[in-house]
Amino acid sequence: MRTLDDTTVGTVTLGDLEVRRLGFGAMRISGARNAQGVRDRETAIALVREVVDRGVNLIDTADIYGYGESEEIIAEALHPYPAGVVIATKAGYKPAKILPGHMVLPPEGDPEHIKRQCDESLRRLKLDVIDVYQVHCPDPRVPYADTVGAFVELQQAGKVRHIGVSNVQPFQLELAQSLGTVVSVQNRYNAGDRASEAVLRACTEQSIAFLPYAPMIVGNKKATTALDEIAQAHDALPQQVSLAWLLEKSPMMLPIPGTSQVTHAHENIDAAWLRLSTDEIARLDDAF
Repeated sequence: MRTLDDTTVGTVTLGDLEVRRLGFGAMRISGARNAQGVRDRETAIALVREVVDRGVNLIDTADIYGYGESEEIIAEALHPYPAGVVIATKAGYKPAKILPGHMVLPPEGDPEHIKRQCDESLRRLKLDVIDVYQVHCPDPRVPYADTVGAFVELQQAGKVRHIGVSNVQPFQLELAQSLGTVVSVQNRYNAGDRASEAVLRACTEQSIAFLPYAPMIVGNKKATTALDEIAQAHDALPQQVSLAWLLEKSPMMLPIPGTSQVTHAHENIDAAWLRLSTDEIARLDDAF
């Protein structure tokens, strides 16, 4: 199998860190299953190691993914971390029980909650400093400046190297930038969902890494048809075309496709070598 290097998809900077423009989203790794279909931690650990072996050097997770299990798996798989591997995690939600066995994830932007969660993430990831710590979601009950301010304080305390934001509108990105240096934005974006177009444009203009989550979940019929037909022309998968198109959208684009299966991880990484024609890119640009 081919291995990503800095020339395959190019690189992007996160402050003083440089990573390849195809990362791995670790939301689903705690659900990895073995060949018998049984949820299995060793399979999850093998998945993370395989992704890094293929040359991916950004792993994105969150305190809430698997209620902490994702961070634990990453540490078990990679610690002590290979040189150049960047770990990004997030805080800003909390689990809440509404009925026995039923959980919801309301936003929680209280500064004290953020600081406690930072310590928990450091412990689970076996880190002294989090490379990129991201505000997971604005909390309507807490002034956004207070939430972001907690991340700035953690950075000043030496627990966080760089700050990112997620699920933001342009005015929230601007507010966060007024409080500290923002190195990344993580918003939903794909061929069928361009609601964050203005945020992507701001990131491109200001050289801020843009991490599109749900990069391959396309609910738009026009986009789905275009992806399917272009994929057939390349003997590729529609999700690979989705990733290839995203990489063409902006030099600051840093897709982070996730999966719980090693096979799918390889398919996603293989998209790095897919080259779309100018006409195919234009068709997808207009397929919304």
